Amino acid sequence: MKSLKGVWQWIDIPAVFLAYFCVICYLTVFRFSYLLLVYLLLSSLCFIWHNGGPAGLRLCLILLAFVSICLTIRLKEVADFARDLPVTEMTPCLDTIQVKGDLISFRGRSHGQTYQVYYQSKTEQEQQYFTKLDKSIRLTISASVEKAETNRNFNGFNYQNYLKTQNIYRVVTIDSISQIRETGKWDIGRVRRLATLFCQTMFPDPMASYMTGLLFGHLGASFDEMRASYSKLGIMHLFSLSGMQVSFFIHLFRKNLLRLGIRRDWVTRMQLLLSFIYAGLSGFSVSVVRALLQKILTHLGVKSSDNFSLTLLILFVIMPKFLLTTGGALSVFFAFVISMLGGSFASLPSCQRKISTTLTLTGAILPVLLLSFYSFQPFSILLTGVLGGLFAAVLVPGLFLLFLLSLITGIVIKEFNYLFVYMEVLLRWLENLIPRPLILGRPSPVIFLGMLIMTGILIDSWRHRKIRYLLIVSLFLMSISTKFSLTESITIVDIGQGDSILLQDRLNQQTVLIDTGGKVDFIKRQKWQERQTTANAASTLIPYLKSRGISQLDSLVITHTDADHVGDLMVLLSEIKVKKIMVSEGSMTNPKFVARLSQTKSDIQVAQVGDRLKLFDSYLEVIYPLTQGDGKNNDSIVLYGTFFQTTFLFTGDLEAEGEAALLANYPTLKVDVLKAGHHGSKTSSSDAFIKKMRPKIGLISCGKNNRYQHPNQETLDVFEKYKVQVYRTDLQGAIKFEKKGKSWHIRTVK
Repeated sequence: MKSLKGVWQWIDIPAVFLAYFCVICYLTVFRFSYLLLVYLLLSSLCFIWHNGGPAGLRLCLILLAFVSICLTIRLKEVADFARDLPVTEMTPCLDTIQVKGDLISFRGRSHGQTYQVYYQSKTEQEQQYFTKLDKSIRLTISASVEKAETNRNFNGFNYQNYLKTQNIYRVVTIDSISQIRETGKWDIGRVRRLATLFCQTMFPDPMASYMTGLLFGHLGASFDEMRASYSKLGIMHLFSLSGMQVSFFIHLFRKNLLRLGIRRDWVTRMQLLLSFIYAGLSGFSVSVVRALLQKILTHLGVKSSDNFSLTLLILFVIMPKFLLTTGGALSVFFAFVISMLGGSFASLPSCQRKISTTLTLTGAILPVLLLSFYSFQPFSILLTGVLGGLFAAVLVPGLFLLFLLSLITGIVIKEFNYLFVYMEVLLRWLENLIPRPLILGRPSPVIFLGMLIMTGILIDSWRHRKIRYLLIVSLFLMSISTKFSLTESITIVDIGQGDSILLQDRLNQQTVLIDTGGKVDFIKRQKWQERQTTANAASTLIPYLKSRGISQLDSLVITHTDADHVGDLMVLLSEIKVKKIMVSEGSMTNPKFVARLSQTKSDIQVAQVGDRLKLFDSYLEVIYPLTQGDGKNNDSIVLYGTFFQTTFLFTGDLEAEGEAALLANYPTLKVDVLKAGHHGSKTSSSDAFIKKMRPKIGLISCGKNNRYQHPNQETLDVFEKYKVQVYRTDLQGAIKFEKKGKSWHIRTVK
C-alpha cells in the first residue's frame, strides 16, 4: 500500500483530470477522428498552461503508457478480426441462449474465440431442448462462418462494430448438429441460466419477465412486445441493472452482516466476493460493474469525483471496450454528472431537490441520447420519477423476496402477477395518450462535442445563475439545430428487397417519401416455428428518418400495392406522422389496401397525371398511370422532376409494357437519373426504354442475396450497353444524392 501511495504522490495529478485525458485518448484510438485529435492537443496545452511543465510531463508519460495499451488492444482486435478459422465444435454460453420460434441464438466459444451463433431448429423437440437447456454442453457442428454485417444505411446500426465491443469477430450459422456432449462444467453463466430458467418455470408471465429482467438483467422473447412500449415511453433504462439493484443488494448484505457482529473491514472484504458474484449473475453488464466499483470505493473512503475517476480508470483495466457501447457510455456519463453535481441541490427541500436533480441529469445526458437514439421523450422525466421509485422501493425488493421464498421453500405466490398485468395495461394506455417523442436528429461530431463541453461547463458553473441560464439556452438551441438539415438530399434507403426513397429539402421545408418497403413472407410455419419479427422499416427506414430529424412527412407516395412497397405503412405511421398519402386510382380497387388506408389519419389523394409536389427548386410531377389500372406493377405511380439542372425519374415497379406506354405518351422524355423499375428485374428497364431515355445513372433498390436474384444480368447488360453508371443497394447499401454548390454529389454507405 505504501508503494502505491508513493506512486500516486509522484503522479500528483487529480484523478478527475487523469480520467478526463484517458477518455479522450481512448476515444481517439478507438474512434479516431481529426476533431478528437485536435481537441486532445488543445486540452493538453491548457493543462500544461495551468499546471506547469513538470505536471504536463508526468501527464504525457502516463498518457503515453495508456495509449500504448489501447493501441495494443486495437492491434489485437485487428489481428483477431483478420483470423478466419473453420468451426467444427462449439460450446454455448448458457446464459446467452435465446429461443424465438425455431430460431436459436447464443454466444459460443471455440478454440479460444467467442462467436455469435444462430441455428434454425429442425424439430419441435430440438427447440424445446435448447429452451430448457441448463447443462454445459459441447456441440459438434457443420457451419458457415462469416463477418457480421456492417451498417447498410447512413447513421444505421453497425452490427459488426457492436460485436467487436464484445470481442466477437465472426458470426456462425449452424447448418446441422451431429453430436451433443455434456461437459459437466460449472461457471457463473450456468448459475445465471439456472436462475432465469427457475423464474420462467415457477412464475407466470409477465411477472417472470420482470423478475429475470430486474434481478438478472435477462429479458426473454416474451417481453418483446412490452419492450417496444417501454422504449416509446423513454423508460427502457429502468431495466438496465445499475445503482438501483446494486444499492439494494449491497445495503441488504452489509446491514445483515453488521447486525451479526462481523467487523466492518471484514464485511467490506466479503463485499468484494458478493460484488463479483452479482456482476456474474447480471451478465457482467457495464452499468452493474460500474455501480459495484463505486460502492466498494465508497466503503473504502473514496468520495465524489475521485470515486468516479478511479472507477473509470479501473474499468479501463478490467473491461477495456466498455466506453464503446451505448449502455456503457450512458452509464458512465450519468455517474459523471452525479459526481460533479455533488451537493449542488443539498440546500433545497426534498421534493424540489429530486425534481432539480432529475431535470439536470436528463438534460446532461441529452447529447448522448441524441447521438444514439435521435429522439427524446420529455414525459420520460415524469415517468422515470414515478416508476423509478416504484421499481426501487417495491418491485426489486418484492421480486427478490418472492424468488428467495420460492427457491428455499418451493412456495410460489402467483397472485402478485395481477400487479404486473395491470401495470402493463396502464403503460399501454399511457403510450396511446402521451405525445410521441421529440425527434431531434443525430448531431454532427462538431455539435456533439460542443454540447458535451457546454454540459461540462454548465455543471461546473451551476451556482452562477446568469451563466447557467445562458448555457441552458445554448444547449437547447444546439439540440434543436440537429433537427434541420442544411442541405437538400435524395436517399435510396436500403430496406432490403423493396423500395423506399426519401427526398428532403433543406431545413425540412418539404419532405417526400416514395414507398415504405415491407417483407414478403412465403414460408408457412407451424405454431412452434413462429417467431415475432420486426418490420424492415423499424430497423432501416424509421431510424434513418429520425436521424435526419424528420418527425413528419409532408407527402408519402405509395406507387402500388405490393407488400415490398407498402407492407410497412402502418409501422411507419406508428412512429412518423404523414400529412398526405398519394395513391393510384387502381390501388383503390384493392379492398385490403383500402381497409389499411382507412386506419390512417392522413389525407388520401388519388393521383392524377399532372399532379405536382413542390420540392427543392421545382416539383415532382405525376406522369403515369395514364388510365385506371389494378394497383399492380404496371399501375405504379411514376414521378418525374428536374432539380438543380438534373432530371430524375422514379418508376416504382413499372415493367416493359408500362414503359412502352410511358414512351408513347412522352416521346421526347429524357432523364439523367433513373430509379430502375422492379428492382432490376428483366421484366423492366427494357432495351427500347433505356435507349430512348439515355440515363446517365441507374439506381437499383434490391435486397442483399435476395431470393429473386435481382438485379437480373440481362438488365445489367442493357445498362452496360448504353453506358449507364449503376448504383445498387445490395452491393453499396443506401445511396444518397447531396446538393453541394450547384450540382448533386453521390455518396454510398459501402
